[in-house]
Amino acid sequence: MNGPYKPGTPCWIELMVPDQQAALDFYCDLFGWQGEPGSPETGGYAVCTLKGKPVAGIMKAMNPDGSVPDPMPPTVWTTYLSTDSVDATVKSVTDAGGRVMMGPMDVMDLGRMAVIADPAGAVVGLWQPGTFDGAGIVNEHGALIWNELSTPDLPAASAFYSSVLPVTTHRSDMPGAEGYVEFQVDGRAVGGMMDLSSLPPGVPPHWQPYFSVDSVDDIQAAAVRAGGTVLAPAFDMAAGRMAVLADPQGGAFSVITAAMREQPA
Repeated sequence: MNGPYKPGTPCWIELMVPDQQAALDFYCDLFGWQGEPGSPETGGYAVCTLKGKPVAGIMKAMNPDGSVPDPMPPTVWTTYLSTDSVDATVKSVTDAGGRVMMGPMDVMDLGRMAVIADPAGAVVGLWQPGTFDGAGIVNEHGALIWNELSTPDLPAASAFYSSVLPVTTHRSDMPGAEGYVEFQVDGRAVGGMMDLSSLPPGVPPHWQPYFSVDSVDDIQAAAVRAGGTVLAPAFDMAAGRMAVLADPQGGAFSVITAAMREQPA
């Protein structure tokens, strides 16, 4: 990726976790990343890289004053959506029935961020780029390839995100993916949305990242050897072969070997 992401496009992911070093060890071994805790000025935030390009952030769960949270928040991957103006988007979020979890704030000269929840409760970040655009490499082994929202009300989610960001939603035309909804920016699919009812009972609305891998089965086996768990064993579906995994601290993510799709003439 060269240059900023178009507004509405997923541009970054980060993991907040109790044991940062353990998470770094797990993901770096699994995907071939490089990463280490950052400087105290950034709260130790680790920017993981692949081929020298940023791919994901991993941070230790802590309160603003640096103390350990009690209770500890769940380990989750947060998707960030690009925006031209975090402040304007946050204002539209509250007008559209969403909630502001963390108000707009500058991250040095890197950019400006906020964290919101949509009306169903799915949490997602907003990123207004400064000197940092987001993921510098995507759609390759070990890098982000897709971001997906699971929600109990597809029409309501479509209305919310379309009202706060320049995205449109369309039913997928992929054979075998009937009912799946794509988020599109300028006519290009940038993310997806599925009905929460297809997941096990009790799973809350959420955004989840997909990582591209050369072999889903090999990555699944490696994750298990490293103490991870399998939430949905490797299976074939319309977009390719995928599995849903969780790291040893409970952070859920998907891996996929994407099927090649014919491009329109």
